[in-house]
This record gives sequence, C-alpha cells and structure tokens, in this order.
Amino acid sequence: MSNLRLRLVLIAAMVLASVWALFPRTVVERVKRSDGVFVQDTVRRVPLKRGLDLQGGMHLMLEIDQSKGQVLDVSDALDRALKVVRTRIDEFGVSEPVVQRVGEDRIVVELPGIDDRARAEEVVQRAAFLRFQITDKSQALERAVPRLDGIVKSQGLSTASVALGGDTARTNTLTNLLQAVDSAPRADSVTGGATDGPFRRALAAGQMPGQFLIAAADYPVIRTLLEHPSIRAALPPGKDVRWGVDSVLLGAQVYRTLYVLDSRAIIDGTYLTDATPAQDPLEGAKVDFQFNNEGGRRFRTETAKHIGDNMAIVLDDRVMSAPVIQSAIGARGQITMGGRDLQAAQDLALVLRAGALPVPLKIGETRTIGASLGADAIRQGLFSGALGIVFVIFIMVGYYRFSGFLAVCGLAFYVLVTLAILATFDATLTLPGLAGFVLSIGMAVDANFLIFERIREEMEAGRTIRTAIDDGFSHAWSAIVDTHVTTGLTAAILYQFGTGPVRGFAVALLAGLVASLVSAIFVVRTLFLLWMSRNKTATTLSI
Repeated sequence: MSNLRLRLVLIAAMVLASVWALFPRTVVERVKRSDGVFVQDTVRRVPLKRGLDLQGGMHLMLEIDQSKGQVLDVSDALDRALKVVRTRIDEFGVSEPVVQRVGEDRIVVELPGIDDRARAEEVVQRAAFLRFQITDKSQALERAVPRLDGIVKSQGLSTASVALGGDTARTNTLTNLLQAVDSAPRADSVTGGATDGPFRRALAAGQMPGQFLIAAADYPVIRTLLEHPSIRAALPPGKDVRWGVDSVLLGAQVYRTLYVLDSRAIIDGTYLTDATPAQDPLEGAKVDFQFNNEGGRRFRTETAKHIGDNMAIVLDDRVMSAPVIQSAIGARGQITMGGRDLQAAQDLALVLRAGALPVPLKIGETRTIGASLGADAIRQGLFSGALGIVFVIFIMVGYYRFSGFLAVCGLAFYVLVTLAILATFDATLTLPGLAGFVLSIGMAVDANFLIFERIREEMEAGRTIRTAIDDGFSHAWSAIVDTHVTTGLTAAILYQFGTGPVRGFAVALLAGLVASLVSAIFVVRTLFLLWMSRNKTATTLSI
C-alpha cells in the first residue's frame, strides 16, 4: 500500500508541476503600437512559444557578400557575423526569434510577428561601421576636377561607356543625363562656370569646407562616375569622397551633398559602449552615444586639435552630419538623424550597440508568412490533434473496455506533460511540431496495445488478474523500450542535423516520447494497482 501511495504522490507532483509550467504568466514583450513604433509592454499568456509558421512573420536567409571583397576565412567570419546579428535581433526586441548558422556560409533569421520587411532587412544587413573624420580644407577635389574630367573625355565615359554591366536601358538613361548636364551648365560650379566636363559643371561649393552640392538631376551621373575604377584611382590621395544622407533645398532646386574627408579617422565605433535614441524639439530624432574611457580620452585629444573644423560622422560610408567642433569633446556625443523619425533612431542605436558586422551580408532569400496563415495553421493543427485523440479514445474504450478507459486517463496525463516539457525547455512550437505531437499520440497508446495484449495472453493461460497484469507489464517492457529508443534516436538525429521546422518536429516528438513512456509504464500501471487495491476479490478484468 505504501508503494501505491508513493506512486500516487509522484503522479500528483508531476501533474501539479505541469500545470504550474503551463499556467499563464505576465511577461515583458516588445509590441507594436498603432503608430507603428515598437515599445516594451507587459502581456499575460501561456508560456508556450509559437514558431514563425504559427504566429506569422519573416524568414531571412543571409549569405556573405564576397562581391565587395574576398573573404579568406568564411567560417570564422560567419561565426563572428552570427554573434553580431543575434545581438541585433535581441536588441530588436522580437519575441521568440531564431538566429542560427546553416551549413558553411549561411545564417537563418526568423522573426515571428514582424511584418516590416524593409526595416528587418536593414537591421540585419547594415554594416554599422562608424567613423569620425575631419572634412577637407585643402580643396583637394577642386584641384583634381580637371584630371577627372579629362579621364571622362579620354575614356569616352560621357558617351555612356560608364560601367553599367551592359544594361541598355541604364546606358540610354545615363546618356540622356549626361547630355542634360552638357546642355545646362551652372554658374555656381567650383571652377567659376567652365563648361568642359561633367564634374566641373555639376560640383557646386557647399556651406562648409569639403562639402559640395550636386543637383538631384545630376546625382545619378556623378554617383556612377565616382564608382568607375579609373575615376576612383584619380581621386586625391589621402582623401575619402562620401555622399551625405541629407539634401539641401535652394530655391526650387534640390541638391544632394557630397563630402571630401581626410582618410585618417580621429576615432571609430570600436570604442563605443552605448547608444540611445532620443527626440529633441529642435534637432528632431537623434542618437546619443558614449565611448569607453580609452575612446573618451582619444576623442577629447583629437577634437581639441580641430576646434573650428567640421567633423563628419560617417556611418557605413555615408555622412550623417558634419557639425563644427566648438570645443574638445569627451566620451559623449550625438548623431542627428537628418529629419528621419524616432524609429530610425531606435534602429541605428541598436545596431551601434551590437557592433559592426565583420563582413558584408546579403539577403539570399526572404519569405513573409501572414498572421492569418498562422492562425489557420493553428486551427488545423488543433483540429487534427483533437480528431486524433477522439479516434484513439473511441478505439481504446471500444476495444479494451475498462482497461482502455485507464489508458485514456494515461493519455490525458501524457498531453499535459508533453506541453509542460515544451514550455519548461523553452521550445518553440511549430506546425511540424504539432504534427510530431499528433504522431506521438499514437506512440502513447502503442505501448498500451502491447501491454494489454500481453495481459490477455496471460489471463488466457490461467494466470490470476494480479499476476497477469504484472507479467503483462514486465514482458512488454523490452518491446516498448525498443520502439521508443529507435524513434527517439531518429528524432535526435533530425534535431542535430535539421533546421527550423524539422527541429520543431523533432523537439515535439522527443517530448512526446518521454511523456508517453512515463504514461504507459508508470501512470497506467498505477491506475491498475489502484483498481486492484479497491477490488481485491475481483476474478475478471474488462480488457
């Protein structure tokens, strides 16, 4: 009797622990407000994670972009990129994201609940390389303009031979733009109005040293020319030419900004320790940043040498702003967003905190799954699971009578414990996971089939009820272990070498196997012992 009490206490403890694991609790999650901004909020829910296919969201496949330079050690670069991307996604605040390496050259990112494709791609792809450079005061580009125009003329670039990859449509467009520039010289050019080259005509002096204004109509021409290898080789040595993110409106004309900077950076983002978004009534959205002690000392020393100069804040080779250094700057500073909203400041702050990518990444594949599809998948999964359970109950009770009823009680225990295991180990429930869960329902009663048939054989051989039950459980044990171990090994292999949905299937199947083994061997046998303790004189068993 003491053995029975101990069994009942253990079963009660497992049931209570499972209920506690599944009990709704309050968690802090990042949710999207009606205005599109993500904020931290508290929600109350059952602690069961839903995967991308159930919740909806985005699936991204990232690859190393070797078109921007050969990467020698791809494996090491991918490992370092994986850490940065994972940190960014954690900062992004997505609930239950998946960030993992696949094969030798890819990273899979799954973002449940995210529907802003452009923003997600920018966050994971952005290099986030931050540099602080002084704008050029030596008029190096002005002196190089005749040489650049000479290259354009000698190589026939103005006749649309600029490297456009053989695209006829783009070639015709460039020709028209160059002709438009040729027919519309401007008096405010850096050389006083001479008309013998696109650079001489397009570049206009800006509002600070090292800044130039290019009319929006001329921007595609100048940008394409600056990307040509011959033009890049002829640019002033020791100088970087970078486009700005801002534009200038003069009269009715919109101009893009171009900056010439000293190549030597006074400091870069490797010293950065924190970055926080903020909203200023005058400057708009901005990002406040902070350097570590070493970075603060270096920043203070370098800025003290350049008081009165313009310091360009360069992010991913684009000039965010170029304020005048009024005094030596210490460990703190700010980046203004040039009219962009607070959401952009939040994204910039999080990629700066996560660090720069060690290698450029490109999007190899993008899939978006709608929330309605996820809701349909949940309904269909629950329906198939409920239908499977109903059929199992009907077969077990109809065929094995009272013993089948005890097996059904064990099945209820199995369902509760399986869900609790998934919640306890922070597993993500996917649509294939639901399939694995439904499959393991059959595994849960398969052991009972073996046991009940063995009990029938023992009773037909003349054994007493107690002896038949004991022998039935003991003799079926080896077959039950064999089936569960072989299935468990298969699930373990799927988990080890599979990705995404395959892993979800394997996790649910493994959890179901553990719960079904405990249910069939321990719980159902305990229910038989409880029945026999209350019917000691019984001579028949409904089985």
